[in-house]
Amino acid sequence: MSNAAKTLLALTLAAAFGGFAATALRDGLQPPAQAAPAASPVAPATTGALPAVVDGQPLPSLAPMLSRVTPAVVSVHTKQRVRTSPFGNDPIFRRMFPELSQERINESLGSGVIVDARQGYILTNHHVIEGADEVAVTLSDGRTVPASFVGSDPDTDVALMQVSADGLQALRLASMDRLQVGDFVVAVGNPFGIGQTVTSGIVSAVGRSGLRGLGYQNFIQTDASINPGNSGGALVNLDGELVGINTASFNPRGSMAGNIGLSFAIPIGLARNIMDQLIANDGVVIRGALGVETQALTPQLADGLGIDEARGAVVTRVFRDSGAAQAGLQVGDVIVSANGERIDDPDALRNFEGLQPVGEQVTLDVRRKARSLQLTVPLQAQPRAIAGGDLDDRLDGATFAELPARLRQSGANGVLVESVEEGSRAAGSGLRAGDVVVAANSGRFDDLAGFRTGFTQAPAQLVLRIVRGGRPYNALMR
Repeated sequence: MSNAAKTLLALTLAAAFGGFAATALRDGLQPPAQAAPAASPVAPATTGALPAVVDGQPLPSLAPMLSRVTPAVVSVHTKQRVRTSPFGNDPIFRRMFPELSQERINESLGSGVIVDARQGYILTNHHVIEGADEVAVTLSDGRTVPASFVGSDPDTDVALMQVSADGLQALRLASMDRLQVGDFVVAVGNPFGIGQTVTSGIVSAVGRSGLRGLGYQNFIQTDASINPGNSGGALVNLDGELVGINTASFNPRGSMAGNIGLSFAIPIGLARNIMDQLIANDGVVIRGALGVETQALTPQLADGLGIDEARGAVVTRVFRDSGAAQAGLQVGDVIVSANGERIDDPDALRNFEGLQPVGEQVTLDVRRKARSLQLTVPLQAQPRAIAGGDLDDRLDGATFAELPARLRQSGANGVLVESVEEGSRAAGSGLRAGDVVVAANSGRFDDLAGFRTGFTQAPAQLVLRIVRGGRPYNALMR
């Protein structure tokens, strides 16, 4: 029997007997029932067992491969100290009665993967360690060691930690161009905190995007079960190579309702790129930008531009001195693909753009009226944040940043007020950290570059359109 046939038989048997294993696990987690006297003698139960050989060959198993994989998958424990008050978030009463506030420690569990044993680097999800004051990892041999935070990228949900311990084992990283729909994969992690668990399935799709609220997206989709606590764990191929970092499952009733065969993992190529940037850039990721603003191509707009197919991202602004300006991109151009990847709308273009490194040369397929063009655009560094005082004195004390990609995936545009200094001019005009600025009296804008361009000439009166807690209002900046 060939190795491929053995592996297929093993996975088929695993699927057939998975229901018995799940029932045993369920019964083990439920409280024991009260014993009751038997009404009559009961025959002893019989149990079935898998045969030791099939057609004269030993039963195939994933155990040898997993013996190399599981030592590299760790459980991640986080603690976060929060102060609670019976007055909620009301700042006045919290200041008046500080003695009523209490400190509470929130604890959570996740998973991680050792990717460099010598340096002690561990990949996990950003949402696993977000806001944590303390992080520790439990190794497969039972040791629990503290972990230090190297950096994270909320928009791709990748985080990097480091531990100092002897005897670490790392996973070999796979070559992503080999992963195909239909390949068998195995997920390893710590679901629901019950301990290290292995599930199997196939690759259902690659390059999956368009999922609301999940940041920049290029997911591997799999039907291997990924449940709460699996986040940050390993998705491996049958050679025991790391192909992805498990990150999310989809269930209309919420993630705690369990897995329904729609699970997603971050491709290891993307995770490795983010890890390298976090190491090289002191824990932050620097992204490239084309230097354009775009809008959706409607059928009416397509008719006006002389374009047959109503898909793509229409360029509405080209920023001065940007890579797009250097390449000759013009207002009215329609971008229909980037590096051969289909672009149907501005969200697809933004998702593509956010996953590219600075300095990348991007080939754009463009429709300009009745002509088809190919333009090569160099990506320049996106600014991560801008001090308001550098744009206009009336914004002094506020810092503006790009919106998190997960908010953009939910349909939001504009810029985030990242912080506001107490007693500053911006604070006096009512700006607060967490506000989303969607427009100014100079016009609307999509991102930080567009916001900055609106201050090329200082307006005599500055009014910002703010969204706070889902409610819009206008703020006059004095």
